[in-house]
Amino acid sequence: MKTFKKVLVFLTMIAILVSLAACGGKETTNTPGTSSPAASQSPSSEPGKDPVTINVFTNLSDRSAGQGKLEQMLLDNYVKENPHVTIKVEALQDEPYKQKFQSYVAGNNLPDFLSVWGQPSFLEAVMEKGYVAELNPDDYKDYGFFEGATTDFSYNGKLYGLPRNQDMTTLYINKGMFEANGVKIPTTYNELLDAARAFREKGIQPLTINGKDKWILNLFFQDLLLKVSGNQRTIYNASKGDTNFASDPDIRKAAELYKGLIDAGLFQDSFISADYGAAMNLFLQEQAAMFYMGAWEVGMASNPDNSESFRKNVDLIPFPVVEDGKGKATDIVAWNGGGYAVSASSPVKEEAIKLLNYMMHPDNWAKIGWQEGLVVPGQNYSSYLTGNENILQKGVTNILNTATSMSGTPWNDFKPGEWKSDVENIIQEFSAGAVSIDEFLSKLDEAAAK
Repeated sequence: MKTFKKVLVFLTMIAILVSLAACGGKETTNTPGTSSPAASQSPSSEPGKDPVTINVFTNLSDRSAGQGKLEQMLLDNYVKENPHVTIKVEALQDEPYKQKFQSYVAGNNLPDFLSVWGQPSFLEAVMEKGYVAELNPDDYKDYGFFEGATTDFSYNGKLYGLPRNQDMTTLYINKGMFEANGVKIPTTYNELLDAARAFREKGIQPLTINGKDKWILNLFFQDLLLKVSGNQRTIYNASKGDTNFASDPDIRKAAELYKGLIDAGLFQDSFISADYGAAMNLFLQEQAAMFYMGAWEVGMASNPDNSESFRKNVDLIPFPVVEDGKGKATDIVAWNGGGYAVSASSPVKEEAIKLLNYMMHPDNWAKIGWQEGLVVPGQNYSSYLTGNENILQKGVTNILNTATSMSGTPWNDFKPGEWKSDVENIIQEFSAGAVSIDEFLSKLDEAAAK
């Protein structure tokens, strides 16, 4: 019975996995013999080497843009360089990915090579149970990973995964919409409030956000609290129960300011039911003046599928400061999120690790990804700057290079177990106006006490 309970607890933890990685686009599932763009198959085996098939399971469902495009490009290149290898890709959006991951774990048959998220809410349990293969840190000493980038991919001093991107939140803006409507680009909370009201008066959606996905609302609140408190640890201390959400004056003020933005109509109509794709498309179609999202979307500025008008006008700004707050514009919410791991039980584990090492080599993931405008790598990319970076790449680089503090793990991913599900549901309820400020803070304290 004890063993059954342990398995049940673990599967419950897996059921509430983090959904932080960038997603969107059509799901892609490839089976043997398909000719899908996401399938990388060798025309013939390399003489002298036995044929190898590597099954890749990824949450990068859009294979035509961003990290999904980069991933597919490198998989294809690997097959060309290793003709004895065939790669089969199963690519799903975040939520279907999490559900399928559950099934794989329950059957103890994880695919050979898989996407993971470097947060305790996801990877800690997987590493603890031995489902992913241990990696040799010496293999990556020259890979240029940022300091601390592999921390959340490690357990008990051992390395189990590699980060693929440096994540941070930012406000993407359409400069043309601000100029055409005589609205000031906000640098402070009050200016953001004024912008929301001004665009609403003109019948324009001020800011688009994917409230259905919940996690993005947690990040927005964390950004706002950071500008109030100036202390990256404020929200983590409350999450641990060392302090209280309800009694902390900075957290209460952030809740009040957050409600003020909601009441002013900052977020688009029906934002609670908007998924990632819907929220992003509203911005791409120039129907919203701002888009709150992660740095992984820097490719918007150079994607030929986006209109010339959009590419001309898109830009980004740091999250606005609070007028009497203690946080600076250079205090940012940033972390190493998505990454890769190899199944410990894979029959082709060594070949899968070779693929991992190839993918994440700085001349591949960091260099190609950056220069193609597809990713902000979790590796030092300073030597790969060309001077031809798009405006969003330049903006992100400037913010990262001038940052005075970085958050680390998003607060909704700070703890394993029920924490993630609880706080994401609570912030969504609060955002929808279903609970008061006092109820919101009390519910967070209840979740922290579990």
